[in-house]
Amino acid sequence: MRGARRPGGGRALATALALGSAVVGLSACSNQGGQALAQQACVHVNRSVQDYLRSVRVGTPPATVALLQKEADQELRTALPLAAQANSDDGSWNSLMTTISEGATVDEGHLVPSLRAQCVVADSNPNVNPQSPGSGTTPQNVNPNPASPAG
Repeated sequence: MRGARRPGGGRALATALALGSAVVGLSACSNQGGQALAQQACVHVNRSVQDYLRSVRVGTPPATVALLQKEADQELRTALPLAAQANSDDGSWNSLMTTISEGATVDEGHLVPSLRAQCVVADSNPNVNPQSPGSGTTPQNVNPNPASPAG
């Protein structure tokens, strides 16, 4: 004798599998570039830095210090997967991802300068020397006749 089946159980399972496949497929096809993901991570990094710096101000009550540092830590944990995705898309974001991950073992005060510097890069315009296609114009700060490596 067969076991009792739930009415619609097969359809529910098929729907769940289809939805799960769609989510996985869409996340794999993300069209966000590494810089956009790094910028999203830096929103959380900047919040973390602000919370951390507020926590170390002289005269901050101990309970407030603990709360702010907990919030700062949470913001870094939220930033890490975004930085990892940015790094996966564009390996130049490895330093941002690594610095954020160091927050788990290193006091954030030691990381603040690096975090700030890396987020300045993320928030800057990556195309510093735009060139019109076919213009043949070399930006002023680029040497049109670089010396050979031999010298």
